[in-house]
This record gives sequence, structure tokens and C-alpha cells, in this order.
Amino acid sequence: MESRDLKNLKKRYLIWLYKTTKEAVDKIERKFTQLDIDKLILKEIKSDDKKKALKKFILEFEKYIEDKEKNGLSLKYEGSQLKPEYHFLILKLKAIEKAILKELGKPALKEIKDLYEKQMCKRILEERHEKV
Repeated sequence: MESRDLKNLKKRYLIWLYKTTKEAVDKIERKFTQLDIDKLILKEIKSDDKKKALKKFILEFEKYIEDKEKNGLSLKYEGSQLKPEYHFLILKLKAIEKAILKELGKPALKEIKDLYEKQMCKRILEERHEKV
């Protein structure tokens, strides 16, 4: 097998490793980034609802936010400590990034991260049903 073919095989494997590990980390981390945004949205809705006509919907949204926060915390923490599974994922992602740097170089790491982000945005934009 040619050197170029071997490098391509390594690159594809590193892309797959990065993607699967990053997805697992993002599945947990997005709960917290979504919470930040949800809380901003809630604050804005509350300030615009001068007549308190949306109380029912606001309470439902508050419950949704509370449940999301509990779920996120349970995925990431065991008491006040990081869950071992989550800690392992973070360390694995760092190790994969180092392996990409070693095997393919800094431009390849940037390319892989950009490809991942582009793919995640594409998935969102192509999604056929709405989620609230």
C-alpha cells in the first residue's frame, strides 16, 4: 500500500474518532449552552408579557428549562465531581486532537474541526421536524 493511501486511512480513522467522541461530548455540553440561551429567551418573554397573559406558557417553559438543567447535571456530574464517563470523554477528545496534530499537522486539525461544525449545522438545517 502506498504511503499516501496509508495517510488517507489514518486521516479517515482520526476523523471518525473525532466525530464520534465530539458528538458524545457535545450531547452533554449542549444542555448547558442551551440553558444559557433558554434563560435569555425566558427573560425576554417575561419582560414582554406585561399583562401576564402568557403565564401558562412561561411556566411550561420554566419547567422545560429546569428539567433540562437536571438532566444535564446528571449526565456530567456525580455529586460535585465529574462523572468518570464524562471525564474519560474529555480526555479522549484531547488525546485524539493530539494524535491528529502528530499524524496530520495543525492545518488538518483545523480542517477536521471545521468539517465537523459544518456537518452539525447541515444536520440542523436539513432536519424535517420542529423541536421546541
